[in-house]
Formats: sequence, structure tokens, C-alpha cells
Amino acid sequence: MHATEGRTHDSLWSPQRRALTIGLILTVTLVAAEALAIATIMPIVADDLGDLQLYGWVFSSFLLGSLLGIVVAGRIVDRFGLVLPFVGGLVVFGAGLVICGVAPTMPVLVAGRLIQGFGAGAIPPIGYVAIGRSMPERLRPQMFNLFAMAWVLPGIVGPSIAAVVATQLHWRAVFIGLLPLIALSGLMTLLPLLRVPPAARSDEATAMLAEREARRGPPLAVALAIGAGLLIAGLTSALVEVMIPLTLAGLVVGLAAFKALTPPGTLRLVRGLPAAILLRGALTFAFLGADTFSPLALQGWRGLSPALTGVVITVVTLAWTAGSWIQTRFIPRLGPEWFLRVSLFMVTIGLAGTMLVLAPGIPIEVGLVALTSAAVGIGMGYSAASLIVLRDALPGREGASTSALQLSDVLGTVLGTGIGGAFIAAGERAGAEPWLGLAGAFGTFVVVAALGFAGSWRLFPAPKPAGVVAARPAREAA
Repeated sequence: MHATEGRTHDSLWSPQRRALTIGLILTVTLVAAEALAIATIMPIVADDLGDLQLYGWVFSSFLLGSLLGIVVAGRIVDRFGLVLPFVGGLVVFGAGLVICGVAPTMPVLVAGRLIQGFGAGAIPPIGYVAIGRSMPERLRPQMFNLFAMAWVLPGIVGPSIAAVVATQLHWRAVFIGLLPLIALSGLMTLLPLLRVPPAARSDEATAMLAEREARRGPPLAVALAIGAGLLIAGLTSALVEVMIPLTLAGLVVGLAAFKALTPPGTLRLVRGLPAAILLRGALTFAFLGADTFSPLALQGWRGLSPALTGVVITVVTLAWTAGSWIQTRFIPRLGPEWFLRVSLFMVTIGLAGTMLVLAPGIPIEVGLVALTSAAVGIGMGYSAASLIVLRDALPGREGASTSALQLSDVLGTVLGTGIGGAFIAAGERAGAEPWLGLAGAFGTFVVVAALGFAGSWRLFPAPKPAGVVAARPAREAA
């Protein structure tokens, strides 16, 4: 009787969890406000600074910096706790915003976004580890749903405010105006992070592995960022003699580093946690790549105003939140693996329909409905991968495991925006109509989502031979 009552009252809003819940939600709100604001104003920034060929690099450089921040923070968390990487990440993020706000040219803006991304990359592993260490498994889906809901307010007002500020004042004010949010979220989150329990004691072998990875993690992260940068630089180069060696070097260096930074079998799509990590990357490659270039397609090709483009971004954000709510409601019965599989299917179909935006003879609303359905799909599956990783991570290895998930997440987005930008740059150099480069980018996103769906059956355990009954895991029996 008493145990049941304690379980009922132990919620995300109970006194011992309320402060951490609010702090983490504010942090996600900061990330959401930044992402939605920059996506809305980037066509305006490109018109002002020029260098449209660097459009994709504005997003890719941010994500390359995030790769470094994710790995460094994940290793620091396992050794020194949550506070140090959290404070450092916010300080670096703020410094990047200042550089972007005063950037006189597009290359300087790209450099500022790289610094900003390093600071932002430190935040997700901290939030994931805080959830894994302080919240029971039954509360985690609810917390991830609140993360999705934290995008609602920025999604409703953020794009419109960013568009108004950029057109009535200046786009630089959008970057600088985000600084007070950093101070607010940092102050609200710092004290709850100090109260998060330390990692569970691990065995000696696991501790030695964590120590070794802590030493080699940053150099490998640098190698991964360099590999991804070389790949994107090669793909965006106009010279074949430069394109081929840079692309090949990027693939070799990047794949080797990614393999070393993720659990064994990730690149081979081994069942369970490794498959969830790789498929999360496929999901972000497809949807977030398309989401990055949707404003360019709507404003630059179909002539939509920045204000109406902001409305579209708001609707897409709300659709993502709706998908997350559906997942939270039914995941106890169906399991996270099923939701991730359905997500990849919906994103594939939705992005294929989104390509209709590029056809002037088809009403723009048709493509926008398809994009909205894809957003519902990613909302259903995005946090499902997180739940699989948090559930299956070894004690004392939560930081490294969630770091690997975020690494795949960001790398997928880096490659999506980078390869999409390569198509845009190729079309620009060839003097082709803008829709041609956009079609190549969106077509690539659809193909990757389809491949992810084809491999998503690897999320599930291997079928048992007939007549063999598997014992329930102790974790589930409890």
C-alpha cells in the first residue's frame, strides 16, 4: 500500500525532481530558440553577407564543433561529474554567439558557428546522463516528452520573433539577443545538477576502459571532425583533382574515428544498442538535413516571405512535439524499438512528398503537409533511440554511451547539411535553377531514410529457434 503510494507520488514534479526537470527544460528551450531562430534568418544573412556557396557550412561548422563538444563532455562527465562541462559549454556557446553577431563576412560567421557548436555539444550528454542517473526507467519517456514540448513555445513565437527582429532591426540582433537566455538557463540548472547522484560503481575492467577512453576521446573527436570536414570540403569543391582526394581522405579518417568512438558493432548495425545509435544518425541525416534547407526552398524558390516561413517552422515544430506525445502515451505497451522503426518509415514517405514543394505547378500546401507528417514521424522515434541507449548502457558508462548516441545524431546532421550544401553549391556554380540543387539534396535525404527503415529490423532481438523459450531479463522481471 505504502509502496504503491510512494511510486504514484514520485513524479517529474515531485519535490526531489522538480528543480532538475525545470532546469533541463530551460536548457532545451535555449537550444530550441537558437536552432529555430538561425534557421529562419539564414536566407536574410546570406543575402547580406553573400557567399551562398557557404550556406551549408554555416550549419555544418556548428555541427562539427558539436562533435568535439559531445565527445569531450561525455568523457569529462564520467570522470568529473556534470557541473564542469555544463558551465564550460555555456561559456563557449555564448562566445560563439558574440562572434556570429559581429561577423563581417560569411567565413567569420562560419568560424563563430564552429565555436558556438563546441559549447552546444557539451549540453546533450549532460542532460541524458542526469536523466539516467537520477530518474527511474518509467519516468524517462515522460522527461523526453517534456524535452519535445520545450520546443513548443520557441516553435510558436521564436521563428516569427526572429523574422521580425531580422527585418525590422538587424539579423545580428538575433544572435546577440540569445545571450540573456544562456545566463537564465545556466543559473536555473546549475544547482539541480550538483544534486544528481554520482555514477554507480563499475567493475575494475569497466573503470579501466573508461579511463583509457577519456584519454583518447578528444583526439579521436578531432579526427572525426577533421574527417567530416574533409568529406564536405571535397564534395563542395569545384575541382575534380581536389574533390576526389579530399572525399576519400574524409571517408577513411572519419569512419575510423567514428568506429573507435562508438560501441563495437555500430557500423555493422549489430542488434540492440549499436543499431539504435547508427539509426538515430540516419534519422537526423534525413529529417534535419531536409529541415535545414526547407526555408531556402520556401523563400528562395517558392517566394514565401520570412514571416510565413516562420509559421511553417512553427507548425513543423508542433508536429514533432505531437509525435513525441504519441510515443510517450503508447511506448510502455509497444516498446521503443517499434517506434523508431515506424519513425524511419514516416520520415521516408514524408520527405518524398516534401519534394513536391520544388514543383511550381503543385500547390505549396501539398509539400508542407508532407513535411509536417515527416515531423510527426521523427517526433515518434527520436527519443525512442535515447530510451534504448539509456536502458542498455552499462553502469558507469552512461556518459560514453549517450555521447556515442549524440555523436551519431550530430554526425548525421553534419553530413546531411554538408551533402545538401554540396548539391546547392554545385547548382550555384553551374548556373542552374535553384530547384535542381535542392532536388538533389532532398532526394539524398529520402534515400538515407529509406535505407534506415530497411535496416531497422536490427533493433529487435534475433528470433529464437522453435521450441526455445527465453528467460525474462531480470531488469524486466523486476
